[in-house]
Amino acid sequence: MVRRFSNLPAERHPRRIDVMSAHPDAWPELPLAAWQDTYETLHMWTQIVGKIRMRLTPRINHYWNATLFVSARGLATSAIPYPLGVFEMEFDFIGHKLVVGTSAGEVRVLELAPRSVADFYAELMSTLAAFKIDVRINARPDEVANPIPFAEDRTHNSYDRESVERFHRLLVSVQKVLQEFRARFIGKCSPVQFFWGSFDLAVTRFSGRLAPPRSDPKYPKMMREAYSHEVSSAGFWPGGGEIKGPAFYSYTTPEPEGFKACSVLPKPACYHSGLGEFLLMYNDIRGAASESGGPQSGGPEADLMSFLETTYEAGANLARWDRAALERSPENRAAIGG
Repeated sequence: MVRRFSNLPAERHPRRIDVMSAHPDAWPELPLAAWQDTYETLHMWTQIVGKIRMRLTPRINHYWNATLFVSARGLATSAIPYPLGVFEMEFDFIGHKLVVGTSAGEVRVLELAPRSVADFYAELMSTLAAFKIDVRINARPDEVANPIPFAEDRTHNSYDRESVERFHRLLVSVQKVLQEFRARFIGKCSPVQFFWGSFDLAVTRFSGRLAPPRSDPKYPKMMREAYSHEVSSAGFWPGGGEIKGPAFYSYTTPEPEGFKACSVLPKPACYHSGLGEFLLMYNDIRGAASESGGPQSGGPEADLMSFLETTYEAGANLARWDRAALERSPENRAAIGG
């Protein structure tokens, strides 16, 4: 007997909800130089919150238990267990506060404002102690040059509200495209998640095959876990180092022979030999926002999706992924959204 559920959509009337937005505020300017100091301070704050989540949650493959997630108001941890229940932390980039709440109904708020990392760290740890949440973290930042212990860091103390609001709006827009891209894949795939170490929003597809063990002198354990299997990963990063502005990236690892020579879309995208990945600068597609009527008529959403699709296809084809088994068929995509 086949049961039918009245709350599910009828298969003969597939439809999808178009979640893309052509509103120009959805793709704001975010020049790296204009918010560099705020970015660096916020990076340290997210590392503190992320390390707390990582310490208190059971380890999930590829350290997915450590990441943050884009929320309607900012970046959030999701529920974290502790002896009296669960708690969560959310960076509210609209109200400019870090909200810490427990399943017992307790809520405390830390102000997001120009303040040192040391001050933020001390107040957050004091807040958790008041909730009887006992946690000890490795209180030094990861994946940055010249790391300063959180308790001693009075160098990073900037917070520009407008820049943070722009960053949040951009994260929301990028997340929607990455979620659509993720939905087209039925093999193992990561959530769309924010990595506080590298300060990027990413999604990762897996071929299902093991990868050769990776050696990394600085983070050997993390890199072996993160890249234990063949992957195609893509995401967004505000920039840094020789990359002087926000950018989208995409790579396949292990990198198949010929990958760097592949032609991908849109045309401004190119392979960066130093990073070992394809890059598409945000400003190269942002200008399309004012002309877009949604992904069907072009615009940053369509440009970003074409970058995600063509870079993935280049790597998957060269590495001989079983794409027919791993990807959702085009006729099935139409039913996404109910």
